[in-house]
Amino acid sequence: MRDLHVAARSGFTFFREVTVRSNRRIRWAAVPVAVGLVIALAGCSQQQLNGWLPGTEETKDVTNHTSRIVGLWTTSWVVLLAVGLIVWGLIIWAAIVYRRRKGQTGLPVQMRYNMPLEIFYTIVPLILVLGFFAFTAKDQAAIEQPFKNADATIHVYGKRWAWDFNYINEDDKSKSVYYQGIQAQEEENANGAIDESQLPTLYLPKGKKVHIELSSRDVDHSFWIIDFLYKKDMLPGKQNDEYFIPQKLGTYQGKCAELCGEYHSLMLFQVKVVTPTEYQKYLDSLEEQGKVGLLGNEYNTNTNEPNDKTPVTASSDNK
Repeated sequence: MRDLHVAARSGFTFFREVTVRSNRRIRWAAVPVAVGLVIALAGCSQQQLNGWLPGTEETKDVTNHTSRIVGLWTTSWVVLLAVGLIVWGLIIWAAIVYRRRKGQTGLPVQMRYNMPLEIFYTIVPLILVLGFFAFTAKDQAAIEQPFKNADATIHVYGKRWAWDFNYINEDDKSKSVYYQGIQAQEEENANGAIDESQLPTLYLPKGKKVHIELSSRDVDHSFWIIDFLYKKDMLPGKQNDEYFIPQKLGTYQGKCAELCGEYHSLMLFQVKVVTPTEYQKYLDSLEEQGKVGLLGNEYNTNTNEPNDKTPVTASSDNK
């Protein structure tokens, strides 16, 4: 009878220890789950829904590309956050479950050549990488798809430290008009505030297919209309292109996003998205001011662009 009592007590003690250990494991495993639930239940602000990208609710869908860009960005972060939570949870779980306990000595049992596990952690990252590549390539192809017949073609030249805009008349280039900008001017006694009335201003027609041609007159620049979520380099000797449809009226800020020299921070501009009628009136106003024609490569200051001529031949051509 006494032996039966001792056995029962030992069994109860063992069961209690197992239960305590299980409860501890459950509590530790619940930590990442709880954190995830807190984040989910806290809700998301508009800034978070936008993936902390530039723009607000008012500038949402400002072009035909912004929703696609935000969707790719935020979806990628959601997937990566989920992967991160799983990985962090497994790390914490392994560190707790397989920790060295009191009274244990030496190394724990080592696991080697676990083929199912090795295949798993090779295949899953490969699937993630291929998935990200596929969705990125799909969206990039859509964003970079050229228009067959653009409604407005504008050639933008970046120069230290301002911008030139050529509004090209595709039917007759001689009837094109231009705007020649200067760098941002700081207001006097205004602690570095910018006089926005003197900023170079690019006009775009709402709802029309716009083709932007990008070139540099000197060094590397980068054309960035912030709320459009669209940025592209301007490289000497090379033309890049952007294609989009402005969808919301308003004034938007732009800047050079490539460090280009001493006054890089003053290489600013504005973008005004106006109605097609107002856009045509603006082009007519440039014509009335006598700004007819194109400001072409003859105003470039970079004389060291790559070509297929020897230095001697190139020098002789410039005489």
